[in-house]
Amino acid sequence: MARKRDPIGKFPVAALLVVVAWAPCLPALAEEMSGKALFLRNCSACHQVDGRGVPDAFPALAGNAFVQSNEAEVASVLLTGRNGMPNFSKRLTDQDLAKIVNYIRNAWGNRGAEIAAERVAALRADLHAEGFDPTEQNIRH
Repeated sequence: MARKRDPIGKFPVAALLVVVAWAPCLPALAEEMSGKALFLRNCSACHQVDGRGVPDAFPALAGNAFVQSNEAEVASVLLTGRNGMPNFSKRLTDQDLAKIVNYIRNAWGNRGAEIAAERVAALRADLHAEGFDPTEQNIRH
């Protein structure tokens, strides 16, 4: 008598293994990241997770009057760089830049008005900053 194959028997285990194997990658595949996640990925190595920076090397963002003043000026720094800080114009979209600006302006006790991605796009054009280039996303500063 021929043994019947169980079409369900091993498949759920294999499917589960595939899901478990890919699970750590799913957040990276998400369409959008939060401002905090973008900050952690792009800014925290210098400005630190807590926004306190590194004395005599990287300025603190927490409690920083400049960060809390004009949102367009803060966005301009990310688009063009400043005092040795690299620009992120090619590496981040207008939406991602707005999320980072909004996060740092309202994290660690900071209070500042938010900026829209459309305003960042206008600033990018006004400043003649380079456009977003997806091939630059994995380059670390």
